[in-house]
Amino acid sequence: MNLSFYIAKRYAVSFSRNKAINIITGIASVGIIASTMALFVFLSVFSGLKEFSLNFANASDPDLRIETTTGKTFLVSPKQEELLKKSNNINSFSKIIEERVYFMYDNKELVAHIKGVDNHYIQVTDFNKHLYAGEWFETNSESVVIGADISRKLGLGLFDYNNALEAYVPKPGKGDIENANEAFNKSLLFPSGIYSINEELDGKYVFCSIGLAQHFLGLKNNEITNIEIKLKPNTDENKARKELNSILGNDIKIKNRAQLNDSLYKMLQSENLFIYLFSTLVVILTLFCLAGAIVMIIIDKRDNLKTLYNIGVTQTSIRTIFFTQGIIITLFGLAIGLGLAIGIILLQQHFSFIMITPTMPYPVLFEWQNMVIVIMTITILGLISSWIASGTVNKKLFS
Repeated sequence: MNLSFYIAKRYAVSFSRNKAINIITGIASVGIIASTMALFVFLSVFSGLKEFSLNFANASDPDLRIETTTGKTFLVSPKQEELLKKSNNINSFSKIIEERVYFMYDNKELVAHIKGVDNHYIQVTDFNKHLYAGEWFETNSESVVIGADISRKLGLGLFDYNNALEAYVPKPGKGDIENANEAFNKSLLFPSGIYSINEELDGKYVFCSIGLAQHFLGLKNNEITNIEIKLKPNTDENKARKELNSILGNDIKIKNRAQLNDSLYKMLQSENLFIYLFSTLVVILTLFCLAGAIVMIIIDKRDNLKTLYNIGVTQTSIRTIFFTQGIIITLFGLAIGLGLAIGIILLQQHFSFIMITPTMPYPVLFEWQNMVIVIMTITILGLISSWIASGTVNKKLFS
């Protein structure tokens, strides 16, 4: 009777241990699956938000922008223009004049940028596609295109030829000012279109023809502030930069989209790093559960391990067994979690189940580099946790 009770007790204890170990191992597996999903989904969501944010910059920024390193303006000769037109790297380019200007309308005041552009500007950027009212201005006219925020702040409408938008800029030159009216160049402008992209850009620009801007600012016909360039598809940027330096000289600086939006790109990179580190912390906590499960298995199988050690199995071989077990659990959770996460992202991309507004789906973007990051992160951390857990197999365990 006592023997039966003893055997039943030992069996119950062993069953309870095995059940507890199975539960902990299962929790670790589910945790790896969930953390893998979370890491990939977070990275894909941020990739979508990053692309969504950069689309606004891409609407107004060219592939390359040329500025002078000496002063505000520079001269472009007809020969240089001809060389730019013949370039095999340049699809189109636009001469630009940009300056901060004081605007007044109906006793309301605002400081914004006037941007004089030529006929090729709408080929360099897709800015005219963002007009939500009116039309793009005609060449050599006093018509302008304004941002939605400027229109709202000044109460400006379209095609109102009885009430002009007044623009003022200080006259270039030196000497004392005797009459305030003679200190400023003045121009009367008439809005023909309103664009809307985002809050920052909608309050920044008033577009006009380059001839109007040159006359208003007192510049020469071939004097500009910058050149905006659209490159041909698959053009090597470094090759294009060398060609532009050979045409325009070395007194210019060439900026691409990332350099034009340096602060935006740095902010996005910082946010991306923060999201990755936060998600990786969750993965680390999950893999601690895996390490704990392996340690519990080692302790539970201590007697069996002693037997293996006594019959000649080396300590390194026993460690390898548990190290391999940890890797198998990690890769199993990684495969399932990554598969589920990819499915979620692709479904959102194609069917837009989650919406921000009734017309705007939550932005996500499937990128192969995110998949590589997730695989590398989970695998490396799984290797480390499995190695640490298998390290508990030592000579003290066999004593």
